[in-house]
Amino acid sequence: MLSAMSVALKVITEVPTIDVVIPAYNDERDLAGNMRRLHAYLADELPFTARITIADTASSDGTWPLALRLANELSNVRALHLNQKGRARAVAAAWLTSSARIVAYMDVDRSTDLSVLQQLLAPIVSGRGDVSIGNRFRDAHCGFKAMRADIARRLLPQVKNRTWFFDKELLVVAQRAGLRIRELPADRFSA
Repeated sequence: MLSAMSVALKVITEVPTIDVVIPAYNDERDLAGNMRRLHAYLADELPFTARITIADTASSDGTWPLALRLANELSNVRALHLNQKGRARAVAAAWLTSSARIVAYMDVDRSTDLSVLQQLLAPIVSGRGDVSIGNRFRDAHCGFKAMRADIARRLLPQVKNRTWFFDKELLVVAQRAGLRIRELPADRFSA
């Protein structure tokens, strides 16, 4: 899997508590502004260290060069490039290579309000949950999930689908493993 992706590395001295993965495909137009807002939110609002991983999935526009620039410009941001499309591939690759204690992902378009992120993380940080999912309308595909990184590393090899049914299969595997899954309503972002 590592041969099919490249990672932009820079020295990050502190291992973050959370790694928020942002899968990106042809998101050049929205990426910079949304990543700067997320970066500011993580730095100003979270009571623990965080990193952003921008996971480009074979974009054909300027998303990858922009992700590299953001990783160089902003502290605690890394860029990951995959040669194949797919949010599931991006999430799996980023989670499996993360050094953080907790891994999460959210969509680049900020379809979920950033203020809900603390609620998503709270059960995991406090030890009251292993997996936490945002849910807009009983939707396993909602692009807003978090889990302990050790659990992600254990579950992801069991998840065979790296396309449309990835989220659902991941949750089924977690449920069958007897993990504590916490669900919260994820409000739509409103500008």
